[in-house]
Amino acid sequence: MEKTLDLFTVGETGVVKRVGGEGKIKRRLFDMGITPGAEVMLRKKAPLGDPIEITLRGYELSLRKTEAVCVTMEVKE
Repeated sequence: MEKTLDLFTVGETGVVKRVGGEGKIKRRLFDMGITPGAEVMLRKKAPLGDPIEITLRGYELSLRKTEAVCVTMEVKE
């Protein structure tokens, strides 16, 4: 099942399928290591849902909700 990273629940894991967004946002996501095929786990969500903290390639990364919307994931069961 595919869904965007902002819709993940805490503890959910998936693999990046596509990275969308405008030029600067897309480049920033790629620079942070969010590329197709990367495995991501959602670690924490702020009380209002923004920002979120993910584990990616062995490190923790915080993303804004506007950035997480641009990342399409394949959910791992």
